[in-house]
Amino acid sequence: MSVPAFLLLSAVVLVGSLLQVSIGFGLGMLAAPVIALLDPTLVPVVLLLLATGVTTVTVLAEREHLDLRGTGWALGGRVPGTIAGAALVAFLPAKALALSVAAVVLLGVVVSLRGFRPHPTPRAVVLAGAASGLMGTATSIGGPPMAMVWQRYAGPKMRGTMSAFFLVGSLLSLGALALAGVVHLETLRYSALLAPAAAAGVLLARPLSRRLDADRTRGVAMVLAVAGAVTLTVQQFL
Repeated sequence: MSVPAFLLLSAVVLVGSLLQVSIGFGLGMLAAPVIALLDPTLVPVVLLLLATGVTTVTVLAEREHLDLRGTGWALGGRVPGTIAGAALVAFLPAKALALSVAAVVLLGVVVSLRGFRPHPTPRAVVLAGAASGLMGTATSIGGPPMAMVWQRYAGPKMRGTMSAFFLVGSLLSLGALALAGVVHLETLRYSALLAPAAAAGVLLARPLSRRLDADRTRGVAMVLAVAGAVTLTVQQFL
């Protein structure tokens, strides 16, 4: 990867980490298309490793607002979804995986814009957890299903609950991917190199989150995610 490409990726990871801490998701949706565009072999492991660190910080900060019962239901669905997602990563070629990333991003944006607001019943949360496990393990973008089912929560509760779910879910996904043989030295190296950018996003999120309009921030994140997904799709077909 060239130096300009790495600097671009670092900037995207920084902004994605800031969004992850501020609104509960965003790192995967924003950064996954860019990583897949630059080097598809780094998806999804690098982002899952970075997300583990980012969500750990958020869980500690919002620990008083966690919905542990809801997180438990969601993780019950995450396990089978994780197994299915690891199988996809092990058998899908790089081009198909890159297109899957783009499709998941666009699907997540469409669902969000449609304004579907399901009640967070145990059944709905389990189904969302399964979808998030499949999408998150295969593409590192597991946020949309959980954001949809938990969107009625207030800011701190949503951020804390989603972060707790993603922390455990990311560890489950990484374990499944390691068993599938797709965690290798190069992904670990890039994760370490991008860790400072993720840390900078976390540090900036706290002072900035008080000034950010959540709806406007979410809208900007979706526009950037769509741009990345469209660019990735065009690059694959060209």
